[in-house]
Amino acid sequence: MAEIALKRLETLYQVSQAIGSTLNVEEILNVVIDQVTAVTEAERGFLMLGEEFDDLSFQVARAMDQRTIESPEFQVSMGVVERVAKECNPVLTDDAQSETWLSGRASVSSLKLRSIMCVPLMVKGKSIGLVYVDNRMQTGIFTQNDLELLQAVANTAAVAIENAKLHQFEVQRARIDRELEVARQIQSSLIPLHAPEIPGYVIRGCWRSAREVAGDFYDFILRPNGEMAVVIGDVTDKGVPAALFMALARTTIRASLMTDAPAETCITNANQLICADSSSGMFVTFYYLGLKPGKQTVTVVSAGHNPPIRIVAASGELETLPGGSLPLGIEVDQDYKQTDLKVAEGDLILLYTDGVIDAINEYSEFFGLSRLSDVLGLCITKNADEVLEEIEGSVNAFMGDTPQFDDLTMVAVKCAK
Repeated sequence: MAEIALKRLETLYQVSQAIGSTLNVEEILNVVIDQVTAVTEAERGFLMLGEEFDDLSFQVARAMDQRTIESPEFQVSMGVVERVAKECNPVLTDDAQSETWLSGRASVSSLKLRSIMCVPLMVKGKSIGLVYVDNRMQTGIFTQNDLELLQAVANTAAVAIENAKLHQFEVQRARIDRELEVARQIQSSLIPLHAPEIPGYVIRGCWRSAREVAGDFYDFILRPNGEMAVVIGDVTDKGVPAALFMALARTTIRASLMTDAPAETCITNANQLICADSSSGMFVTFYYLGLKPGKQTVTVVSAGHNPPIRIVAASGELETLPGGSLPLGIEVDQDYKQTDLKVAEGDLILLYTDGVIDAINEYSEFFGLSRLSDVLGLCITKNADEVLEEIEGSVNAFMGDTPQFDDLTMVAVKCAK
């Protein structure tokens, strides 16, 4: 018995050394099967991973000469595999041909299976797979000591496999984090760093993504006709897909506006181009505000976006700018119409995405349009920077410690002398 115990310890040490020298899951699996077949003198070894029987899949199937066994699903007793997977208890059979509970299994008879051992791979009381070894030539080749040794090796291997998976996951996550950071930097470069100077107006913008990348954007585009286009958009989705679609929409809109055609024609053309590329079903709400240098007239075009709010300096009242029409990317035949509006010195126009009014607090309440209006009602004499600061501060105070759910984007346009 002492000799058997010593051999068991030596084997476990060798296995631990072998599988502890790498964090590559595939290498660990191969080492485990090679070690198992060697110490148990098994003819063949199989390793499967999966928490449930229906999820089990063969990862390694090797003969004692380390040759890969093809089509392993047709080379083992699935009756044994099923019992171990469902009961999480080891199985040892001296002669599968004479086992009553295996007598009806076609695989046992067709493969002429004899000695079989199968044990679960257990980590913290949970099965993550199993190890199966057999010998088709001899009966009674495996003993209870062999089964205990196989289970001990499997337990050691299970921990190593889980650690390797965690390491692999961390490596992949770090790579994804790096790629997302690069994507965020690229996307941030698409948002204007500085607002343009245009006679008669002061423009300021605010862009804050809820995730690493965003579906919101705003842009300032100097058109060939001298009009400054202030635009804002919000892609219907979130995350990476929305960020990619945002880049497509922004580029298409910017290119479409670089003509002398009326804004409504440019936006209609942009919609047709976006529809042609929008196979994912995503769309973007959009608003166009055209500023004419030195003139107190603005041009607006709506594409299903939240209508901007205007603070009328003369009366202190709030007005909603024209809205309506479908978002870009839904209906290729949609026509967009522009409207010209008179503005006066001291007026302020706020363009915003629904990340402002849809901000949620700990009680699952929305910030809402009424709270936004209340804040704007106190900003009649404030400049563009101060208005954005007031709104952002109010939204932050409202959310408290609740994580930001949606991207938050605003542009404030103050009518000056």
